[in-house]
Amino acid sequence: MLWGGVFSQATDDAVRRLNDSLRFDWRLYDVDITGSQAWARALADAGVLTPEERDRIVDGLERVRAEFAAGTFSAAPGDEDIHTAVERRLGEIAGPVSGKLHTGRSRNDQVATDLLMWLFGAAQTLGEHLRALAEALVRQAEQHTETLMPGYTHFQPAQPVTAAHWLLSHFWALARDIDRLDRAAESWRAECPLGSGALAGTAYPIDRQSLAEALGFRAPSHNSLDAVANRDHAVEFLFIVALLSVHLSRLAEDLIIFSNPALGFARLDERYSTGSSLMPQKRNPDPLELARGKSGRVIGHLGGMLTTLKGLPGGYNKDLQEDKEPLFDAFDTLDALLPALTGLVDSLTLFPDRMRAALDPAMLATDLADYLVERGVPFREAHAIAGRAVRLAETRGVALSDLRAADLASLSDRIAPDVSRVFDFAEAIQRRHAFGGTGECAWQLVRARAWLTGHSEVSQQSS
Repeated sequence: MLWGGVFSQATDDAVRRLNDSLRFDWRLYDVDITGSQAWARALADAGVLTPEERDRIVDGLERVRAEFAAGTFSAAPGDEDIHTAVERRLGEIAGPVSGKLHTGRSRNDQVATDLLMWLFGAAQTLGEHLRALAEALVRQAEQHTETLMPGYTHFQPAQPVTAAHWLLSHFWALARDIDRLDRAAESWRAECPLGSGALAGTAYPIDRQSLAEALGFRAPSHNSLDAVANRDHAVEFLFIVALLSVHLSRLAEDLIIFSNPALGFARLDERYSTGSSLMPQKRNPDPLELARGKSGRVIGHLGGMLTTLKGLPGGYNKDLQEDKEPLFDAFDTLDALLPALTGLVDSLTLFPDRMRAALDPAMLATDLADYLVERGVPFREAHAIAGRAVRLAETRGVALSDLRAADLASLSDRIAPDVSRVFDFAEAIQRRHAFGGTGECAWQLVRARAWLTGHSEVSQQSS
């Protein structure tokens, strides 16, 4: 136990069950040990430890790390958290000198530092997963630059787009998620809490700048009281992954709809589908439904974390122990989900014929309005004329493109026989060639590939 001298009674078992966190914070063992080794070296530089004591502690901690990594570490009844467990085992390995490790340090600044260092690794892992999914979307898009499909607004057929344009719409959302994660991870390295003590700072001449740099931070924290209470990084991480989960849910919803046989735009590989225990014909999109469902779980973690923080007084409070489980669960959820979605997208089969067959000439009504604009008709008037053309086609029970030229000419003296060129889906897409439009999708793919290349290089440098 790291405390207890002033107490005359042992903690009640019910309180221990409530208070102890080793069941979930054990995963901090690696960063906790790295931080403790850096602290031991800082204590030696400050003259608190001899070089021999420092080396015994550092070497002993490395043996503890090896036990965790090998799965041979055994918790003891008094191990209330990862810090207690590591220090207890260090004492068994290194002897009484281990009692000097915690000099000038509190679990408050220790855990604040551990959590930030854990987030560095979590951000890198999720970033790698996200880049893999983004690359899968680009690979699919490269195969479907000429595949025409309906684009939707309000989930109603709107205008024709290419399948590549639709796929890249999800790519760019993920690109923003990756950028957010990269920027946040860089900001988390700004200040190192270690050396803040419980709240007032350490009483020993620790070189906090060197300590911060040794642990991958740029500088020590400015205010020890703020440093031990700060969980902005936990909220930022949860916001980023919550928004990411929303983006994954929207991708999943599209694919659930498009893979339904009623549309038949896509088919999931059997490895990424499940069957029914009753109905032999079923091919269920379970990974996509779980992506959609788990978004609510991750969003809930963000709301819970904000609520936990909102009423706390200054300094460290035990409430902050509630930061870890939502962070760990959100990470675990996406760590499992993202590789499955990457495989699903990579193995996805799209059916261009079914997509094209779903195109309705009424989706070219805007092109008819644009045709009139080219002939000097104000857009609002052109919009009304095109709307009357759609109503006329509906009244006659024919497609918009099947109206006779004379029928269309009856709606406006600006409509000539060449209006027939309006009713070409491929031409309609090519007309949308402004930057970012579906008609310049080939260049959009070039930009997407360049973005991926740039971010892969940044990832390699940061790792």
